[in-house]
Amino acid sequence: MELNPILITTGVSFALAVILGPLCIPILRRLKFGQQIRQEGPQGHQKKAGTPTMGGIIILIALTLAFLRFSDRSLEVYILLVACLGFGLIGFLDDYIKIAFKRSLGLTAKQKLLGQLFFSLVVCAMLYMDGHNTDLGIPGTDFVLPLGFLYYPFLVLLMLGMSNAVNFTDGLDGLLSGTSAIAFGALAVIAMMRTEPEAAFFSAAMIGAVLGFLVFNAHPAKVFMGDTGSLGIGGGIVAVAALTKTELLLLLVGGVFVVEVLSVIIQVVSFKTRGKRVFKMSPIHHHFELVGWSEWRVVITFWLTGLALAGLGIYINEGL
Repeated sequence: MELNPILITTGVSFALAVILGPLCIPILRRLKFGQQIRQEGPQGHQKKAGTPTMGGIIILIALTLAFLRFSDRSLEVYILLVACLGFGLIGFLDDYIKIAFKRSLGLTAKQKLLGQLFFSLVVCAMLYMDGHNTDLGIPGTDFVLPLGFLYYPFLVLLMLGMSNAVNFTDGLDGLLSGTSAIAFGALAVIAMMRTEPEAAFFSAAMIGAVLGFLVFNAHPAKVFMGDTGSLGIGGGIVAVAALTKTELLLLLVGGVFVVEVLSVIIQVVSFKTRGKRVFKMSPIHHHFELVGWSEWRVVITFWLTGLALAGLGIYINEGL
């Protein structure tokens, strides 16, 4: 695959996000779509209350326009868009309910899970129609697991788990924007190496969209992406992994997201079984804040960690 069209896609998506930011942020502010901050969260975050949220619509619009402009109209294109925009729609509803009812929680856990399950099953059905390869490759080896139809329940679990892992990562200014750009950067390289053009163009468009959003989301953030953006990113990243057959490698490339969700699971299990907390607060990025790290230090550290994991993922993929 040629590199230039990929870079152009990233550039167009970035430009669209930068243009959309000043148009959308005042509208969100005028509609009083302000972030509700959890009282039990770090006290330094209380000053962020009222910052416009649902900015994920900037990411999703820029991504979609750039991706459709440079991709063919194959079934793979619609698989990627259904995964990303479907999960983004669930996030949008969640954000809207939070704002409309002035509370920090939107959809119930069951409602959110059912919505994610629905779009996961739609994606699986589309992959089946596309004759998708149901073997599961083991990173760093030539060994594959022929899962057959069991591949689809596995993919559903991966979509549910990773989308929520990405969602947990969105807790500090610029944290998810940067880590997702890095993860999609690795996936774009892998997609080009494996000659998966649609996955490469989608990843490139997502890189531009989240970096353009980062212009307004870097500390101090002028807008938050909300679940609209984080769930959309989560759905899209698993769809790219499925099309590039890097489902398990995604756990390394998106290792920051995995650590974030594991910290929540460990915290909950520990508190319910032992009555003790492992971390001062979960997800783990808040733990580092509460031990005295500045928000910017936490974000930069997580970005660098994500960059190291992404590089390792590309290295392992290249050796296959």
